Amino acid sequence: MRKKLLKNDSSSGITTIISLSLVLFVVGLLSFILLNTDKVEDKMKESIVFTIMIHNEDGESSEIYQNKKIEFESFLKSSEYFKEVKFIDKETAFKNLQEDLGEDFSEILENNPLLNSYDAYVNAEFVNSKGLREIDDFISSYNGNDMVQNVFYQKDLIENLNENVNKISLFLLGFCLVFFLIAFALINNTIRLSIYSKRLLIRTMRLVGATNMFIQKPYLISGIYQGFISSVFSIFMLIASLEFIKKQLPDLIQTNEIEQLAKIFAIILIFGIIISWVSTYFAVRRYLNMKENELYN
Repeated sequence: MRKKLLKNDSSSGITTIISLSLVLFVVGLLSFILLNTDKVEDKMKESIVFTIMIHNEDGESSEIYQNKKIEFESFLKSSEYFKEVKFIDKETAFKNLQEDLGEDFSEILENNPLLNSYDAYVNAEFVNSKGLREIDDFISSYNGNDMVQNVFYQKDLIENLNENVNKISLFLLGFCLVFFLIAFALINNTIRLSIYSKRLLIRTMRLVGATNMFIQKPYLISGIYQGFISSVFSIFMLIASLEFIKKQLPDLIQTNEIEQLAKIFAIILIFGIIISWVSTYFAVRRYLNMKENELYN
């Protein structure tokens, strides 16, 4: 009898494993997205740039001007506010302007009216109202104030970015929580349907004197096995999917962080095994405690 109990219906077992694998795959994918929300947010924030216009070399010796420029550049790079600082000479700026507008101004303008400048990319942690004020004060505090002509940054864009990023983060968190509940319900129902087909066998073993533990044990072992196999399949599916996404979005997706991937794989494995075991336990218990006339309803 016990051998008969341990022998799972192959089609039912395969269906259960496939169903669990698909659900766990989506759980893993959402976990990856949730854990990478901060990185995506930082990537967006670090595209914010302060354009610092400095005076040109006009009427000043080249050596003195270069020394001032080097000193100011060192001042910017020594700050914790900026991730990267790039010098843009006026010729490059003029060329970029022509390419952006699609117009050639060289025939109209005798001289290049643009100024040399620095593009300072802000560290993500300072892309907020307080941080931007601090950066403004920091630039204004530079002793060689005659070097700086103007400072530009897209204040409205930054405010909209912070507002939208917060909304997106809350939406993703809520969506993931809802899906985890749905995943739990789907896995639970899949396993309950699998146990349902064996309800009469469970009742028969109970009638011949088998204890609850004796009846439950093979099902619980099978539940752990199915949860483990499904988790492994879903992990391989997730790895393949992430590698594909990484090829499409190399700057946005990073799959080389072992610690983070280990967390996601652990979530899938633990979630799959525990949910499978718990669902199997309660499904079997239900039929153990069910009256005979209820088994046929």
